[in-house]
Amino acid sequence: MHRRNVGTSGLAVSVLGLGTMSWGQEVDDEAAREQLRIFADAGGTLVETAGGYGAGRAEAMLGSFLGDTVARSELVLAVQAGAVRAGTHRADVSRRGLLDSLDASLSRLGTDHVDLWLAPAPDPLVPLAETLSALEAAYASGRARYVGVANHAGWEFARAAATAGVPLIANEIEYSLLNRGAERGAVPAATAMGAGVLAWAPLGRGVLTGKYRVSTPADSRRASDVWAPYVETYLEGRPLRVVDALCTAARGLDLQPHDLALRWLLGRPGVAAAVVGARTPQQLKELLGTTPDPVAAQIAEALSEVSAPLV
Repeated sequence: MHRRNVGTSGLAVSVLGLGTMSWGQEVDDEAAREQLRIFADAGGTLVETAGGYGAGRAEAMLGSFLGDTVARSELVLAVQAGAVRAGTHRADVSRRGLLDSLDASLSRLGTDHVDLWLAPAPDPLVPLAETLSALEAAYASGRARYVGVANHAGWEFARAAATAGVPLIANEIEYSLLNRGAERGAVPAATAMGAGVLAWAPLGRGVLTGKYRVSTPADSRRASDVWAPYVETYLEGRPLRVVDALCTAARGLDLQPHDLALRWLLGRPGVAAAVVGARTPQQLKELLGTTPDPVAAQIAEALSEVSAPLV
């Protein structure tokens, strides 16, 4: 699998990352282990996780696989920081909250460092300087080899990067043909500050695979009471026209829709990697066949036009 540096940093990652958000929920221990094995065998290195995934179960599962399934040294562990504050939907971005969450993540993962530690979206009730001080402390202690942020708007990232005492090398943010809001600020800001973009939900939460065009598969997220709201935002109106255009173009190129969607995204400026998730090992195998080979200019332009954000 191809690798790219994250922004102008020296950290090289596989262009496809393995997301673990559904581990410990939709994905059991056996399937998760097989996913990691398949991913590593395909040359994948970037594995993204967080203490909030499955209330820590995803990290614990990943930690139990390190060493016997895949050597720790072969992976780039990207960890989103911050436990969710009780009674809220916001992560605790205080210095205490962030450093406590890092220590908990390291314990569950069974390692003494993460390769990339990402601070979550800012909280107006916590001073930015305090949040950044936690990143600086983790970096200085070696518990985080590189640091960055997740889900920051462009102006938020620019402010943080200009203020931090250490380089912020990444912003992990949702980005796909169905959600190009990152292009309004997050991508330009990251590029201007020498950082790279890690795109989560690069397949529009599964919708860009085309599997929902006719019906709802019984084993899909839309068929789940828990996950349906996560998917349904992209299942009506304009997103459906984008999916139709994607599937038509993919058919003409003898590609699968997911392959074309990922190739389009990996060809966008500033994108270092796309973080994909799968419910089964077979789904992951299909996704890992994608390469960053450029999409023909005419096709890329047509997809960009049909999916252009409405301003």
